[in-house]
Amino acid sequence: MINKKQSAFLAEAKTGFEEILKARNLLDVHVSVTARPLTPEEAIGSPTRRDYPIIEGKERIIEATVLGAKGHAFTDSPRDFDGSMREVMDLPLTTNQNRAILIAVMNAMLRHLDIIEGTVHCKDEDPEKCAKEIAAFIFEKHGAARIGLIGLNPAIAELLISTFGKENVTISDLNRDNIGKKKFGVTIVDGRVDTERLIEWSDVIVVTGTTLVNDTFDLIMSSIRNFGKDYIVYGVTCAGVCHLMDLNRVCFYGRNE
Repeated sequence: MINKKQSAFLAEAKTGFEEILKARNLLDVHVSVTARPLTPEEAIGSPTRRDYPIIEGKERIIEATVLGAKGHAFTDSPRDFDGSMREVMDLPLTTNQNRAILIAVMNAMLRHLDIIEGTVHCKDEDPEKCAKEIAAFIFEKHGAARIGLIGLNPAIAELLISTFGKENVTISDLNRDNIGKKKFGVTIVDGRVDTERLIEWSDVIVVTGTTLVNDTFDLIMSSIRNFGKDYIVYGVTCAGVCHLMDLNRVCFYGRNE
């Protein structure tokens, strides 16, 4: 079941982030931080396919701006925020809203410091290009394999299924509108209860960075390590945490702004 406690991974990443801020005397400097929910068009432009969660209204991207640099994070609970870096660091990591704000701000600040890249979501046809590259990347490394996709991204799901075969792909999601339905011939399972089985069955796990915001990442990574599975975490949301925690991240078309 989903762990409702504060994420140990995110808390540890936050500690590492705070050390970076202290080393550069940025905790004592007031910075302007603005996070606002982007419209689908602002976030990902106008891709040909229209079944992305952000277009369907299930998620939004918030955009943090720190010292001129931008960082994105996906969330189902967007809200505005404006304050100091210290105020951001004081936010309790017990809600999706607060986790999203910290992650977006972390991404923006680490981008400003030139520590990470790809903190702004790709646009237009790039999401589909990225899906092709993710499938090709996994196939080149593993060949024929069983793939577990955690978090329904329709472009990635379609390319994984066309590359590895529907019998070799399992997909989980938290959106109750998707659970039990078929996508490209594969039935979506419930991420609340089926995650461990999905990981045990799979050779490679493909994890959306949004799991860091919705507080399911710790359970997922614990199971991945327990079963000794290979994995990738994809997207812009996970940029900063993956760097700070030395996690496998792919984001082929993330932008720097």
